[in-house]
Amino acid sequence: MTIGEAYRLLYSITLSAYALLLFVPLYRAIRGPRITDRILAVNMMGTILVSSIAILAVMLKEGYLVDVSLIYSLVSFLSVLVFASVYIRKRAADPGDKGNLAAHPSGTASPAEDPEEGRNA
Repeated sequence: MTIGEAYRLLYSITLSAYALLLFVPLYRAIRGPRITDRILAVNMMGTILVSSIAILAVMLKEGYLVDVSLIYSLVSFLSVLVFASVYIRKRAADPGDKGNLAAHPSGTASPAEDPEEGRNA
């Protein structure tokens, strides 16, 4: 086995692994349960696709695929920004929405209790 064949095998294995790993964020994007999970899943799918295109560029020795990868990363980044701004506007338009804290006796929200505001680190 030559070095070229070894690299081709490595690239093929990596692309196959990425193809399988693409289903993990796809499942999270469909299943949810929160919109923030879906936004992060779309971002992760974009990152996997960008890196797959970059590996293809090296594997096929085609320089234009690097340009395609860069353009796709910009489009993916902009789509996440649009999703996030829509989510923020939706949250701002409904000030009475406290998520699952409507029955909380104190009426205050803490990040550990509110699933939309954050998680305990």
